[in-house]
Amino acid sequence: MLKKLIPRQSVHTIYDIDANHLWDFGVRGIITDLDNTLVGARDPHATPELIEWLKQLQKMGFKVVIVSNNNHGRVSAFAEPLGISFIHRAKKPTNVSFHKAMKLLGTNVRQTAVIGDQMLTDVLGGNRLGLYTILVQPISIADEGFFTKINRRIEKWALKRMKN
Repeated sequence: MLKKLIPRQSVHTIYDIDANHLWDFGVRGIITDLDNTLVGARDPHATPELIEWLKQLQKMGFKVVIVSNNNHGRVSAFAEPLGISFIHRAKKPTNVSFHKAMKLLGTNVRQTAVIGDQMLTDVLGGNRLGLYTILVQPISIADEGFFTKINRRIEKWALKRMKN
């Protein structure tokens, strides 16, 4: 079980991801979390740096979809101005939202990467299907919800167990 929590790659921020490496590896679609992955949990809009990063991915040929456990209002207000498809109330780590996302992307398991800030939702969900998982450090933990705070405690426990 703990092995399913280990990402294929771990980086500080999304900007540290080597998109050329992903492309060379065969990845063509990116499933990304929203809160504390792309922006802070309370940030309503994309930063200019994020907009540029997304444009570069699209220029390279990647397709991107946001998959979030958050509500429709939060996710649509962020994704729609960017012209990015999204899935809200995704119930990660269940498989359903990841399968829906791959259908939107037109990709299969080997062609899809998952980027997120939580081991128990993003990494576990992606690893269960055999997707290329990338864990980023959360942008801010100050405004996280109740369940995310519980997940962070479980993640700390799991990391300690993995080191032993």
